[in-house]
Formats: sequence, C-alpha cells, structure tokens
Amino acid sequence: MIRFLLTALVLVGCAPSASCTSESEVIFNGVDLTGWVGDTEGYAAIDSALVCLPGRGGNLYFDRELSDFELEFEFNLTPGANNGVGIRAEQGKDAAYFGMEIQVIDNLAPKWAGIQDWQVHGSIYGIVAARRGFLRPAGEWNHEVIRAAGNQITVTLNGQVIVDADIAEASAGGTLSGREHPGLFNESGYVGFLGHGDEVAYRRIQLREF
Repeated sequence: MIRFLLTALVLVGCAPSASCTSESEVIFNGVDLTGWVGDTEGYAAIDSALVCLPGRGGNLYFDRELSDFELEFEFNLTPGANNGVGIRAEQGKDAAYFGMEIQVIDNLAPKWAGIQDWQVHGSIYGIVAARRGFLRPAGEWNHEVIRAAGNQITVTLNGQVIVDADIAEASAGGTLSGREHPGLFNESGYVGFLGHGDEVAYRRIQLREF
C-alpha cells in the first residue's frame, strides 16, 4: 500500500513527461480494476501493473466517455505480443472500426515481419502509419502519450512523435486498409486496452481531458 501511494503521488506531482500537468488523473489504482468495464476477467492488477493475461484479454475500457484528451502510460510487451489502445471507441464493437485503434505490438518480432506499415506499433490501425525505430525490445518498459484533439491525433513514443495526423486528411482518398471505418469520426467514446490473447503490461496510466 505504501508503494502504491508513493507511486500515485509521483504521478500527480508530474511523471517525467512534458504532457503531465496538475490536471492529470491517475485512472488505474494499481491494485484492482475499479473504474474499468468490459472483459474484467481477461486482465488483472499484478505488481502495480494492469496486465492483459496470456490466452485471454478482450477489450477493457475506462468507464467514462471522452472526447478530447491525452492518455499517458507505460507498457511492456512480451515477445511477439499484440494489443491495442482503443480511443473514442464504442463498447461492444471492434474499436479499430467503431472508433480508432492505436496499435500496441512487438513489430520487432520476426512473426510480424510482413505486416503493413499501418499495422506497426503506434499506427492508427488502417488509417495512418507510424514512424518506426523508437520501440524498445520486448521486456523493456516504453512510455507513450496519445493525444486526441478534434481530428488531430498525435502519438508520442519514448519522447519521439511517431504519428501526428489529421484523420480527415489521412482518409480523404480512402483508408489505408481499404475498409470502411464507420466510427472514425466519433466525437466521443471510450478509451481502453484491446487484447488479442498475448501478455502485455500497462502501468502509470493517467488521463487529462481538455
């Protein structure tokens, strides 16, 4: 309990990120899934981290509808792991199409050598390809900030901006996936973690609305 309280105080006092402000809210308490809905059986609080359990882990959402916001967190991938962060997503539907999915994937693993550019880590799935070269190897903690301000979506990985795109401009000539994304322009929705059966850990999860 003492360790958790110290962690929470550090976060509110400002973690090492330019995006952290006194208005930031810690949305995962490090001990249980209070405030989260969806596949609560597929995730667990382990050593102050929110862990997508191997062989399980569907979609887990923070139980508040959001519009413009900044989501900051750290994540640790197991080798070859695949996950995602849903933003402005509709619960009960595929967030990649009914909202947006920001890829969380160990695309350094050989098994993913043939994926599309719009499937690599940090990409807006099917819409915008992220810059490569800033993802740390599996087993190491990464720091990420996802900012959604109207149509402008920015993803910063380990201090480097890897996506900074206007989704209206990016999809004007059709999506990169070649599929319809009915929820791409949702004005609001839920943020959450999108499990695909692989173990992925998240910690120091905080939110700022604006």
